[in-house]
Amino acid sequence: MSGPLRITIGANPPPRLDKALARDVPEGAALSRTRLARLIAEGAVTRAGAVLDDPKARVAEGEEIEIIVPEAEESHIGPEEIPLDIVWEDEDLVVVNKPPGMVVHPAPGTPSGTMVNALLHHFGGKLSGVGGAKRPGIVHRIDKDTSGLLVVAKSDRAHHGLAAQFEAHTAERAYLALVHGVPDRGDPRLRGTRGVASEPGGVIRIQSGLARHKTDRQKQAVYFDGQGRHAVTRARVLETYGHPPALSLVECRLETGRTHQIRVHMAHAGHGLVGDPVYGGRRKLPARALSTAATEAVGRFDRQALHAAQLGFDHPVTGEHLHFEAPLPGDMADLLELLRGGA
Repeated sequence: MSGPLRITIGANPPPRLDKALARDVPEGAALSRTRLARLIAEGAVTRAGAVLDDPKARVAEGEEIEIIVPEAEESHIGPEEIPLDIVWEDEDLVVVNKPPGMVVHPAPGTPSGTMVNALLHHFGGKLSGVGGAKRPGIVHRIDKDTSGLLVVAKSDRAHHGLAAQFEAHTAERAYLALVHGVPDRGDPRLRGTRGVASEPGGVIRIQSGLARHKTDRQKQAVYFDGQGRHAVTRARVLETYGHPPALSLVECRLETGRTHQIRVHMAHAGHGLVGDPVYGGRRKLPARALSTAATEAVGRFDRQALHAAQLGFDHPVTGEHLHFEAPLPGDMADLLELLRGGA
């Protein structure tokens, strides 16, 4: 265990111990409210030698509080030697270009072979720890069969700063999606779809609540009237394919980042993603709109055609603005090349 962290309670403290500590603990200590609550419960917080294990305990200005912060424990997740495409790395964070087919974090159905297992091997034990354990801090996720950019924290201070940006919706995230049809602001059907609106620059804004489907617990569904978690997606058509146009490449920018958000919102708008096995991406293409080779290639595409292409945020420690772009993975790039040449 490290030496105690000593905090002097400042003027006009909040009435509760946990809130006062959250305000007065130095930023450099990188102790989140959740971590502080855990330390209080574990008896690691004292005042004049007496343990304070009640988060509602009252404190006064000028009182000295001591916190024993244990060294980060080894993670229960095992390192695995799995190749990673590291786009950026320093002592606080790492940006990874995740391939399709890789799960981000271990779960009961996928206890190994994940990006976190690969990162633990990549770090080789050189990890300061997040939340009291030597593990990467997952700030956001993308689905197993979605490819592209993710930022992962290597320290508590980075984890707090990144999480705050994602919570405030200031992190920039742009995805490329191959969808059925062509989202058109002038389409009467689209204009009549609840939650869909037009914005300048050819942008279609989709806003709804998102929550678990009422009958299929593996799916998310669109809700309104205050139900579900607030979700906003902005979509803009970049290219179209076919005569008449049957498919389009759409840039989707996330204001929020809910589970399956782009997949659900585009399906709600009537433009489900090609290859999406859950939200209706196996639609039949219009006859003769594409070449036979292109039509067959679309039919064979066995995952949602979605790629996290851009990621931007302020470095949580240095304040520098960072922006990253990742090229399309091979399967999606090959499909678009065929569509461009054979549509």
